[in-house]
Amino acid sequence: MQTPFYENHRASNAKIVDFHGWDMPLEYSGIIDEHKTVRNSVGLFDVSHMGRFVMKGSKSSEYVQNLVTNDISKLNDNQGLYSPMCNHDGGIVDDVIVFRISKEEFLVVVNASNREKDFRWMVQNSEPTGVVDKSEEISLLALQGPQAHTTLKKIVDIDLGQIKPFGIQQTTILGSKCMISRTGYTGEDGFEIFCDSTKPEIWNKIIDAGAEFNIKPIGLGARDTLRLEAGLMLYGNDIDEQTTPFEAPLKWTVKLEKDFIGKKALLEKKPEKKLIGFEVKEKRIARHGNAVLRDGIKCGHVTSGSFSPTLKKSIGFCYLPTDVVADQSIEIEIGGKTYESKVCSTRFYKRN
Repeated sequence: MQTPFYENHRASNAKIVDFHGWDMPLEYSGIIDEHKTVRNSVGLFDVSHMGRFVMKGSKSSEYVQNLVTNDISKLNDNQGLYSPMCNHDGGIVDDVIVFRISKEEFLVVVNASNREKDFRWMVQNSEPTGVVDKSEEISLLALQGPQAHTTLKKIVDIDLGQIKPFGIQQTTILGSKCMISRTGYTGEDGFEIFCDSTKPEIWNKIIDAGAEFNIKPIGLGARDTLRLEAGLMLYGNDIDEQTTPFEAPLKWTVKLEKDFIGKKALLEKKPEKKLIGFEVKEKRIARHGNAVLRDGIKCGHVTSGSFSPTLKKSIGFCYLPTDVVADQSIEIEIGGKTYESKVCSTRFYKRN
């Protein structure tokens, strides 16, 4: 499958790879160069492969509240939040962003790898006619970096400063209705542009607006290193249906004062592992799947790992027993040898 911006990627000499059935750009000018562009200036991502579902109806609020662990009752119109969706065993079906458009309409953004599964799950646990997959009709771009605000304000007719974190507002670009949200997956300030999938020229409009800041298109490779530095998890690597929000650092999203699917299991289960961050002390890069040892005994594996272009060190995530504490030493097996590493926070980078 291809997004509406596929030809833009080809024109920019992107290296195209298969990503969950989508032809997506892995990199353009190079992962490290693109990573630094987002940290220092502004970059444009095509994230149209992600799912966009709309739930409407008088019971939509009730259904969404039951599907997610976070509390949507606190949302006003044009506000959103991040939340896991759990199964009945407390495992994470997906981590999603929910926007309340109005009292009876919600927009739910899901991961590309889970689009079909999530749609079935939401239909199963609501009125089938109330959930509509709008992914083919709505394209999704992400503009991230210190100059994202200055770039985007050139081409929209609203005050972007009025969009607070996890807010969403309607506007127009090139005469086409769009929605602009402010969430991000990079650790930088930025915006997401929900636009008409028949208007791929919006890509070039944004690129032109950011020309003075040396804007660049950004691929999946830099998206991965950026999110890892920021301590943000990737579904399928760091969280899945075999992990719970209490094992991942997502306890803050679980509101036990309300009912939701999986609540009973979460109350009954005692977490036996937790997701931690680590830094490799030597100049070796840990990768997904590398064994993790404590006192020479294997106790887990790396879920995400990479070289950090910003911090210039090897960082990553792994699950370890709950008694592991900060600054404790572990070993990561890389290329048949073990390398001493330090347990640390999962949040490696914080912007000024």
